[in-house]
Amino acid sequence: MIVAAEYSFKKGKKIISARWADLLAEIEEVICSVDSERHKTKASREKTMPGHMLYSPIALNRTIAAAFEARGWRKQKVECDYPRNFYRDGYDAKNLRSGAFREMDFLKRRLGIEVQFGKYAFMVYNVCAKMTIFNRLGFIDAGVEIVPVKSFADEMSTGVSYFEQFVWDLEHRGESNIDIPVLIYGIDR
Repeated sequence: MIVAAEYSFKKGKKIISARWADLLAEIEEVICSVDSERHKTKASREKTMPGHMLYSPIALNRTIAAAFEARGWRKQKVECDYPRNFYRDGYDAKNLRSGAFREMDFLKRRLGIEVQFGKYAFMVYNVCAKMTIFNRLGFIDAGVEIVPVKSFADEMSTGVSYFEQFVWDLEHRGESNIDIPVLIYGIDR
């Protein structure tokens, strides 16, 4: 695969290049090490493209994860202790799930990475919520979000979001004082 595009959110490229140039090179090595054609294994059952062979996001994620883990990147899991004090008197919160958690895909030296081949909402959540939370919890100072460009996403299941849409929304949303520096990579096969 290749890095086909990049977007610097809140000076992400400048800050990450200055502080983690070696890790940025490592991230690009991981991306370039993946032979995407080996993961074009999913036969579509969708009405719009029956029988077409598609790239498998699950297989791509597994291969990318193995490559990051081989280079010493680790997952970071945080348990969620949901507050109960917001329920109204008399409401029994018996269905409140215990064991809930949030997880950063990869972390090394306070740089977090999220790889997203899913729905659009997850991309926005990763950059505008999850990375901010992990920053406030003291795990990361900046992040890298890895997403497909549109031409790559078009060869995955319907609903996989893409770099161009994500950047458009971030540009129109703007930056907030709680946002952290993030470099967004748009990858292609």
